Amino acid sequence: MISTQYVSQVRLRVADVPGFDRYPFSLPAVRHLDVLDLHPKVTFIVGENGSGKSTLMEAIAVSFGFNAEGGTRNFGFGTRASHSVLHKYLRLSKGIRQPRDGFFLRAESFFNLATEIEKLDAEPAPAPPIINSYGGKSLHEQSHGESFFSLVMHRFGGKGFYVLDEPEAALSPQRQLSLLTRIHDLVKDQSQFVITTHSPILMAYPDAVIYQCTDTGIHQVTYEETEHFQVMHDFVVNPKRMLDILLE
Repeated sequence: MISTQYVSQVRLRVADVPGFDRYPFSLPAVRHLDVLDLHPKVTFIVGENGSGKSTLMEAIAVSFGFNAEGGTRNFGFGTRASHSVLHKYLRLSKGIRQPRDGFFLRAESFFNLATEIEKLDAEPAPAPPIINSYGGKSLHEQSHGESFFSLVMHRFGGKGFYVLDEPEAALSPQRQLSLLTRIHDLVKDQSQFVITTHSPILMAYPDAVIYQCTDTGIHQVTYEETEHFQVMHDFVVNPKRMLDILLE
């Protein structure tokens, strides 16, 4: 049966991998990767720092056609060629529908994206300024959190494939709740998300699948089984006990 979602699977071409003893194939998220089935609405990839989830996310985005430092498929800038070769070894299974919109939001290089928009808008062009699609106000003239949220609210137009790498990085808990609402609105408008996150708020989205990266590979888990939920739950329920253990 032909899938109607934008991307249904991510497959590592294992036979082509030069060796799992070298980067990026030695990363836990890649070393045991075979086929990753994506949810038609929201897929979360979670795990500890260094597990390789952001490297995998970058490779998915580049394989789809996005710029490695973020943006739409129309962005071609490169501040520093630091992305891995992993995208060359992935195969994305795409459906019969093509997304009308798409974006790769990468927290660590968002500054570079904002700079590129200002650079392009400074050049003579017959079209309206690019920043108009991002809320009309320079992303550099807003706080990190405000610029992130402005991007999601104004640039994400629906019927899109959105790859978000730690979008909660600059957002307060209240703004994370607002982001959850925005994601839901876009999902209802035929959008698909792949998200890496450390936020128990975001990964609580009910119509989603969660993959957790560990030393033994990538495993599908429930929300309550994630370490993020368990640690936050234990701390909030009894912060004094947790602090006594940590600070004794």
